[in-house]
Amino acid sequence: MTSEQFTDSTVTAMVEAAIAAVKASADTTVLERLRVQYLGKNGLVTAQLKRIGQLPGAERRAFGQVVNRAKEVIQAGIERRLEWLTAQQLDQQLLEDSVDISLPGRTMPPGTLHPITRTLRRIETIFSRLGFQVADGPEIEDEYHNFEALNIPRHHPARAMHDTFYVAKNVLLRTHTSPVQIRYMHSHEPPLYIIAPGKVYRCDSDVTHTPMFHQIEGLVVDRDISFADLKGVLVYFLREFFEQNDLKVKFRPSYFPFTEPSAEVDMGCVFCYGEGCRVCGHTGWIEILGCGMVHPEVFRHAHVDHGKYTGYAFGMGVERLTMLRYGVGDLRLFFENDLDFLSQFK
Repeated sequence: MTSEQFTDSTVTAMVEAAIAAVKASADTTVLERLRVQYLGKNGLVTAQLKRIGQLPGAERRAFGQVVNRAKEVIQAGIERRLEWLTAQQLDQQLLEDSVDISLPGRTMPPGTLHPITRTLRRIETIFSRLGFQVADGPEIEDEYHNFEALNIPRHHPARAMHDTFYVAKNVLLRTHTSPVQIRYMHSHEPPLYIIAPGKVYRCDSDVTHTPMFHQIEGLVVDRDISFADLKGVLVYFLREFFEQNDLKVKFRPSYFPFTEPSAEVDMGCVFCYGEGCRVCGHTGWIEILGCGMVHPEVFRHAHVDHGKYTGYAFGMGVERLTMLRYGVGDLRLFFENDLDFLSQFK
């Protein structure tokens, strides 16, 4: 039906203008504006329909039919144009998204283990060759297992609020993995050969410390265990871990409440080989871990017969070992998730 069939000149002109504008619309946004302009609640066609009530009764029917036919023509024109524009947009999208099958395929680079994970697995592998088993325990601990059972009394400074994250009365985030050793001794009979890797938490944060870090602590309980056994295991571990068969290792007397005697272990600097550098403070030695023979008071809390069994324990920081092994100078790199940094450890 064309505009020539309308008898009202105003309606005929409106239909012609509408159809011309619809055919000229370049996108669906313009087309929607035209729909609102002509067919919307306040549109031009709607305004013509409102005129019907103002006409004499004999003319209302005829004029109403003319306006309704005009509305149908404009609506049909808009729908045809919308269908055409939609088809054009789809064709353009398909053209832009087309794939050149002659191009080489895209490969996803393989992921890599985090350096901390690599170090943990390496440590576990070395100790497993010595007959150690891996043990774990809760990260949320009570004061008894975290302190008292390890011969750390209430007046010890390590129990102060500035060192420990308390989550409730007598409940805290473990400050070391030694509680795992206590729990293991409670549930297993000697001989015991275990390492306890895991996350630990302390109120300490600066360039070289983070509130959360990783430790591995070891425990051996058996008959006739001596300090010589401890030295042999740790020297073997350090030389295997750093892949230096002639790595120098020395033991210095120290103090830990849960071991007696206690010692700090130093190793020859793996960067300057004893010549002196920034890493070792120009001493040629790097402090690497603490150790000692299990204190009789710890055995008492763990219900182990000290007259029958002896044992040793040791502990080391995983981040420190990782930094030394891979030459990482900034602890923060382990937590920033920089893919350029992490991709080096494939």
